[in-house]
Amino acid sequence: MTPHEIAIGGVYFPPLLFSGALGTIAAWIAAALLNRFNLSRYFFYPPLVFVAMAVIFTVLISQHLIPG
Repeated sequence: MTPHEIAIGGVYFPPLLFSGALGTIAAWIAAALLNRFNLSRYFFYPPLVFVAMAVIFTVLISQHLIPG
């Protein structure tokens, strides 16, 4: 089934826009926690880990939270 657009105030938004925004926010929070507990020092290139977490969280959110 194809996901439907989300209408806010007569403007249609694709569901991937909201999934991407929520995934990026979730990755930002996870990266802040990794930095807070000094766990990001175990990664070779932490910005790449942030991008990977954003993609993973976006996929999980679009699969489970955004109705399709």
